[in-house]
Amino acid sequence: MLCSLAVPFCAYAPGKASAAPKHSHVHSDEAKSKIYQGYFETEQVKTRELSDWAGKWHSVYPYLLDGTLDPVFKHKAEQGEKSFEDYRKYYELGYKTDVTKIVITDNSMAFTQGDKTYRGTYLNDGFEILTYAKGNRGVRYIFKKADGDASAPEYVQFSDHGITPEKSGHFHLYWGKDRKALLQEVTNWPTYYPWALNGKQVVREMLAH
Repeated sequence: MLCSLAVPFCAYAPGKASAAPKHSHVHSDEAKSKIYQGYFETEQVKTRELSDWAGKWHSVYPYLLDGTLDPVFKHKAEQGEKSFEDYRKYYELGYKTDVTKIVITDNSMAFTQGDKTYRGTYLNDGFEILTYAKGNRGVRYIFKKADGDASAPEYVQFSDHGITPEKSGHFHLYWGKDRKALLQEVTNWPTYYPWALNGKQVVREMLAH
């Protein structure tokens, strides 16, 4: 069974998969930065399809364990309020997963865990807007299993800091049997980058944000 840690936390507002509100796209770098940080208007949020995350992805957790991501945590310590060790511990819990590879098509997902791979076909199940403790917000794009292996999760929820249709460059993923319970998870968010990127390239991508 695929699993993630669960800790309750926040408020959320449901979104409909069938009707996204019309709103002009905001193109300024400042506006995009604010959205990435979780500051946006509800009417800006649009429905997204599984194809936004199509591709072959790998977990960054092994890169944390072997020290490859240490430059990222050192940079955060220089800019932020926590120590290098505190940031490393925070992300160690966040990135923790034994699902090392995920392959996504327009309507399916395959999860590789050790020497086993579980597959499922997934349908759009809308989105939820979450409000976090510090006041910013995030959007979970949700897909429900329609068919597939019993071990493939019933629900998957994507978070990649985007709120409108666009190809994702990386994502945080939540999965399990209970749609509502997954929305309470904010401490463990397995994170995936394109399979083609090696550790040093992942570090460059992280430092760019």
